[in-house]
Amino acid sequence: MRFLPSQEINMKRALFPGSFDPLTLGHYDIIKRGVTLFDEVIVAIGVNVEKKYMFSLEERKQFIEEAFADEPKIKVVTYKGLTVEFCKEKGVGFILRGLRNPADFEFEKAIAHTNRKLTEIETVFLLTAAKTSFISSSIVRDVIRNNGDYTKFVPKAVRVKQ
Repeated sequence: MRFLPSQEINMKRALFPGSFDPLTLGHYDIIKRGVTLFDEVIVAIGVNVEKKYMFSLEERKQFIEEAFADEPKIKVVTYKGLTVEFCKEKGVGFILRGLRNPADFEFEKAIAHTNRKLTEIETVFLLTAAKTSFISSSIVRDVIRNNGDYTKFVPKAVRVKQ
């Protein structure tokens, strides 16, 4: 068991997990709003060897770090394995998730219930802003692949190599 300094134990810390391939304005909005609720938000880029990414892990991490360079309450990390195990390892009591639509809710609800069976970590859901509720990383990737103007859907820190 890992012991944390007493000030870390009393901090309200949330982990915002995802692949962020790439970071979108929807993600950005949830993270910015999460900072108002928690003492620290850890943006955790999950590594899934089965998945083929458009952007490398290093690029995705850099996008997020640049987007939040002026926000000391946001940390960016990478991890492998179960999200709840990573939360326990880092002493995080909350998982932050964004919901765009009813399908997201049903999917995220099942994961949240599973996580609660495994640990006592709570999942906190935030509804996405109406202006970003249609944006997904898969849609952004499709726009990029087809040479569309992806900049309308991502923070300025996200840049595609030309």
